[in-house]
Amino acid sequence: MIIASNLKTNYTRKGACAFIDTVQMFMQNSHTSQEVRIYIPATALDTFDKNVQLRVGAQNFYPVQNGSFTGEIGFEQLEEFHITSILIGHSERRHILKESQVLIAQKFDFAKVKEVEIVYCIGEPREVREQGIEAVMAYLWEQFEGIDIHYTNLIVAYEPVWAIGTGLTASQHDIEEVIARLHVKLNAPLLYGGSVKVENIKDILSIPYCEGVLVGTASWDSNAFCTMIQVADTLEK
Repeated sequence: MIIASNLKTNYTRKGACAFIDTVQMFMQNSHTSQEVRIYIPATALDTFDKNVQLRVGAQNFYPVQNGSFTGEIGFEQLEEFHITSILIGHSERRHILKESQVLIAQKFDFAKVKEVEIVYCIGEPREVREQGIEAVMAYLWEQFEGIDIHYTNLIVAYEPVWAIGTGLTASQHDIEEVIARLHVKLNAPLLYGGSVKVENIKDILSIPYCEGVLVGTASWDSNAFCTMIQVADTLEK
């Protein structure tokens, strides 16, 4: 399974390094079988000595190699640190930073040419969820416009917008229903994100076709994140 942490706008380079060191030590001592991802702020990027099952990834980039794009991060800046995993389409970039589906698809295409792992995020707002499962799925499929769902290094993270950082978690039934419908059309590994924490990760990972989690707030404590990896090791899928 894939156990991923999104540190968002948290941690300095020094703090991120300490976080990653803690997770690496845990992975080494526990002999975990999980694939671990840690997405750190751009200013914390560095060249880390990593466990082969651990990838440090980028939360964002602008779809250019380099150029005159003030304040943006081109792929050249990621390649310096050997970044091979990237988040694209996170709801905070869609809804807070107003990224369009056109820009998101451009990022996807650029990253695809670079052959990096793409964790592609999709999710619906509360008002869509309240309309029922058919409305939810129609909304989610629209977020695949311009996206190559057959890309070899694609991972899809389903994150209901209303459950991200709110403490609210979709019901087991709601998550299972969406994941099952995504599984019918997608061959990519499917992750769930949205108020995942130590207390509920076992139930979420037990959902059929769910192959991991993308964790925000609850993963910012390195010990809690290590506990989540440990819980995943107790499950057989």
